[in-house]
Amino acid sequence: MENLLKKLDLTSLRLFVAVCQEQNIARAAEREFIASSAVSRRIAEIEAMIGLPVIQRQSRGITVTPVGETVLRYAQAIIGNIEQMSAELSRFSSGAKGRVRLVANLSSIVQFLPEDVAAFGRVFPEVSIELEEENSADVLRIVGEHGADFGICNPVAGSEAFQQVPYREDRLVVLVPGGHRLADVPRVAFEALLADSFVGLRSESALTQLLAQQAASAGRQLDVKIRVGSLDALCRMVHAGLGIAVVPEQVGLLYVNALDVRLLSLSDAWAVRHLIMIFKSRDQLSASAAALVGFLGSKP
Repeated sequence: MENLLKKLDLTSLRLFVAVCQEQNIARAAEREFIASSAVSRRIAEIEAMIGLPVIQRQSRGITVTPVGETVLRYAQAIIGNIEQMSAELSRFSSGAKGRVRLVANLSSIVQFLPEDVAAFGRVFPEVSIELEEENSADVLRIVGEHGADFGICNPVAGSEAFQQVPYREDRLVVLVPGGHRLADVPRVAFEALLADSFVGLRSESALTQLLAQQAASAGRQLDVKIRVGSLDALCRMVHAGLGIAVVPEQVGLLYVNALDVRLLSLSDAWAVRHLIMIFKSRDQLSASAAALVGFLGSKP
């Protein structure tokens, strides 16, 4: 008996269950698309391993012995567990179950990802998502080092080395205090703002680098009085009159009615940015990660 685990196989158990359910070897063989003699041989092998009969063969069918009832009970449990395992594994392979590691920049997280990830969770409730915030340059590094399944960032130097899928459009606007000289101007060019003091994000952010580049193109340098680590803090600094700031439009809209600030559209073409999803290779994405990329890529 101690070697039963090594000797019994799932096919024999499945055929035994079929015989018990049909109460007839011939009908079980027909159901399982196998010869009756092969079924009989499998049953005989089970009996030889156990050393006791599991069925009584009769002219018009079979009856299950008490030993056979015990074998049947455990065989059905084993087969049921295998079927459940197969169903669960199929959800992994289809992307319906699994874990996705996602690294994204601040702009995508504060504007779009919370709602989009929540919507994905309603469609794929068994997929867990680990989301980490990093600046765009670090998004590239982490994905390149296989520290995340894929990343979301603005196109920056080095992003061309990855496969890319468009995610969202990111429009930049100017946030000014309510009493600013341009508070009632709906649209302005970035160059017209370069005499002002700015509140900025940390120097490694893609937005900070973009603004510095555009100021340099105009032959100027940004006068950044204060640097902060979040867009929330940035908006509150503007509200306090400590400077003006360039922020993603969706962020500015969150604060324009809550704080004493105004939003001005930027007339510069570069003020419309694009957020992209990056990964090493689509073939290397897990089914769950591929499902999330496809879901996010379908957003307007």
